[in-house]
Parts: sequence; C-alpha cells; structure tokens
Amino acid sequence: MEYPSIYHIERIYYPVLAVIGIPVNLVAIVILYRGKCGLSKCTIRYLLSMAAADLAVLIVHVVFQRINAMYLSISFLFINPAYQVNFGAYVVAIDCSVWYTVAFTFDRFLAICFQKIHSKYCSKKSWALTITSILVASCLKSIPFYYMLEIEFLGDFLSSPLWKAFEWFDSITTPLLPILLILLFNVITVKHIFLANKIRKALRGNSEKVRDPEVQNRRKSMILLFSISANFMLLWMTYVIYSVMYPVIDFLYGNKYFSSDIHIFQQVGFMLQLLNCCTNTCIYGLTQRKFRAELKTGFQYIITLNGGLYKQH
Repeated sequence: MEYPSIYHIERIYYPVLAVIGIPVNLVAIVILYRGKCGLSKCTIRYLLSMAAADLAVLIVHVVFQRINAMYLSISFLFINPAYQVNFGAYVVAIDCSVWYTVAFTFDRFLAICFQKIHSKYCSKKSWALTITSILVASCLKSIPFYYMLEIEFLGDFLSSPLWKAFEWFDSITTPLLPILLILLFNVITVKHIFLANKIRKALRGNSEKVRDPEVQNRRKSMILLFSISANFMLLWMTYVIYSVMYPVIDFLYGNKYFSSDIHIFQQVGFMLQLLNCCTNTCIYGLTQRKFRAELKTGFQYIITLNGGLYKQH
C-alpha cells in the first residue's frame, strides 16, 4: 500500500514530538512545583495544570495512538473498549489543555485589571474548583465520542442531524470560543496596562528616568501572558479553520484518509495543535529569568550527580 507523503512526515514528526515534549513537560512540572521560578502561587497553579494536561495529551494521543499505530502495534489498544477509553481520554486531555489556558488568561486578566477581585479569586480553593469544573465538563463532553466508536452506532449516528449539531458544538467549544475569549481578555488587559502606565507616568512627573518596579512587574506579566496566548492561537489556527470549514462544506469522512488536500490540511492542523503541548516550557525559559536559573541548576545537578564531580576535584 502506498501511503501519502504527509504520513511519512508524521512518522518522523510524532516520535520527535514525544521524545522532546514529554521530558520538557516533566521538567516544567518539577520546576513549577518547587515554586522558586519567580511567579506567584496562583500563576504557578494554573501553569502546573496546563503542563499536566499537555503531558497527558502527549502520552495518551501521541504515544498510545499515533506512535502505536505507526511503530508499536500494541494490539489491545486498537480493540474496543480500550480504543474507546483511549480516544475519550484524549478528548478530555485536549479540552483541559485548551480551557486551562483560558483559565490562566482569565486569572492574569483579573490580576492586572481587577486586583481587588483577584485577591479574593486567587486562592487554592478557587483554583481547585475551576480546574475540577473544567475536567468534569470535559469528561461529560467526551461521552458522545466514546459511543461514536461503537460499530452499531457508527453508520446512522455519524450521518444524523444530532451528530452534525454536536460537531458544531465541539468546533465552537474547542477551540473557537477559547480563542475568542483569550483575544477578548488580552485586548482589555492591553488597554488597561497602557492606560495605567500613562497615568502612573503622569503622576511620577520628572522621575521618568528612574525605573518603576510596578511597571516592570506589569511588563513581565504581560510578556508571559501574551507569549503563551499568541503561541496557543497561532498553533491552533489551522485546526480552527478546518473545524469551521468541515461542517459547512460537509467533507466525506472517507476523504480524510487519502492523499487529498483536505486530508493534508487536517493532519497539518493536528501536528501544529499537538506542538502546542510542548512549547510552553520554552516560553517560560525565554521570558522568565528565574525559570532559566532553575533549569540551569537542574541540569548541573544531573550532570554532576548532585555535585559529586565537582567534589572530586
């Protein structure tokens, strides 16, 4: 059987993504959990949630589905109900990854624009309630996908108006609505920051040349927030375009699995979407000095066996 060219690219892409993405997210989880990376506790909690969800996506989907289908061929993972559980877990993990990003953006929005409200909202209890609510909603949403893979439901169900309506619902909730919410929160945040900086500069008068710690903190928060938001939106955009076009143009399901432009566009969308699951740690390293310092300390610890090599000299 002759496979399309995109398949040969995927055979290289997904193993590399897993080899890089899984350790990168584990490193991020360890550094964030230590709490010495110069970020607030509230920010760390949401970033930890995002890293855990991204790690779950890479293991459940990239390893157990993509790489398994291409290389491992673990047979029981292709048989129901194992395949149904695995696919349902992927839907839950990807939804959590997306909506945890929205929750992080909303948290930063409140922290910058509504500090009094944020002081009440930013608690371990509020974080746990938000994360749990997203997880439960994602689990409920995954139920139709679980039954979609039942042979007796497959034919009639996929062509029914009910399934078409659910496809629209799924396209809107993940990730069209999240992207719109992230854009809205960021636009309001930018407007607030510029206005606040303008007022603060006017109040300081002749002290313009003196570094303002408050402005510096806002700038750092803004860089981290916008870097994560822009990365998320750019890497998801191809999939968003496909998910919106799909119900409208009504592509045949069979067309997805041949070397057509539709199939290639869809698979590129998946590849970019999954890349989002291993880029946040790079963003932390590029934008956060203390995160880089923690990362450097960790590498030194591993390379020197807890300083053992240095002690020998």
